[in-house]
Order: sequence, then C-alpha cells, then structure tokens
Amino acid sequence: MKIFETRTAPNPRRVRMFLAEKGLLDEVEFVEIDLQKGENLTAEFVARNPMKKVPVLELDDGTSIAETMAICRYFEESHPDTPSLLGDTPLEKAQLEQWLRWVELFFFMPTGMCFQHTTGYFKDRMTPIKEWGEECGKNVEKFMHFLDKHLTGKEYICCERFTAADINAFTTVAFARVVNIRIKPEQTNLQAWYDRIKARPSAQA
Repeated sequence: MKIFETRTAPNPRRVRMFLAEKGLLDEVEFVEIDLQKGENLTAEFVARNPMKKVPVLELDDGTSIAETMAICRYFEESHPDTPSLLGDTPLEKAQLEQWLRWVELFFFMPTGMCFQHTTGYFKDRMTPIKEWGEECGKNVEKFMHFLDKHLTGKEYICCERFTAADINAFTTVAFARVVNIRIKPEQTNLQAWYDRIKARPSAQA
C-alpha cells in the first residue's frame, strides 16, 4: 500500500498519527507530493483523487481512497486487532462522530481557510480574500476557547480515552501556529491537554 502525502500538511499528519497509534506505519509506503509545485494537479495524481488533495491511500490492487477520515476508517475496520480510535460501542461511535464533525467544521476548516486566504500560499490557483481569512482566524480562536472550557477536568476530548478526536484537534492546534494562532496563557486546560498529546510517540510520526 502507498499513501501519497505532503508531510508538512496537517491532513497527512492526522493519518500518520492514526497509523502510529495502531502500530501500522510499516504497513504503507509514503510518497511525497509537492503541493507548491502543483504535483497534486498532474493527470496521474488526479486519476487517484479528482479533488486533487492529499492524502490518498492506494491499495495493492490499485484502488484509491481519498479523504483523511475515510483512510482512517479503512484501517480501523481492516485491523480490528489494533487499538480502537473511532469508538467501540454505539454511544462511543456517536460521540466521536459528533466531535470529529465539530473539530472539522468549526476548527480545522477555518484554520485552513485562514491559512489559504491570508498567506497567499495558493494564490496561483485561487483568489485569496484576506478579510474572509481573518474572520476564519477569529473563529479558530473562539473554538480554542470553547475547547479549553470543555477540557476542564478531562484528560481527553471524549470517551474518557485517547481517540481520533484528540488527533484531529491536536494537529489543528499545531497547524494554527502557521497563521500565528496559539494557545493563550490563560487556556491552561487546553495547554495541559496539548502537552499530554504531544508527549505521545505518535505525535512525532
């Protein structure tokens, strides 16, 4: 199996952490794609993922699976003997789905939009709207405040254990530094949680 990724990008990092927690990093070959050079826009890559995004998982039979959580779901279901990161019981699965959507819609996406619209990184292939990027940055800070309050007295985001929700939120906090958004000194719960996740071996994957 191969995973086509851009190592510095947050979505591939989510997948690497997920695989590291399951002990499956050695199961795949990682192939680097240079987004800035437009390697994701080539006909060969578009054949794997018409959305032109990383990461993409290519199975041994040539089947391609795009989208971060779809890739994670594949490994979760195909390796049931590894630690569960997407829930065991109906309640856990529902709670995780809730948090994964919250993190995706209200935290990760605004962070990405802030990056794209304020840095000009992809200005050769999109029209950045600085004001929109700045507004997205404000929404990122609001979510971090919400997450700090939620983490009061908690070690992990949900299910009272480490899950994909922690991976997705952790990688988003780390990515937000690119647009100069950081945990505030008064957000002690969020900082303690971040330090706890950062200390896990998978955070270095």
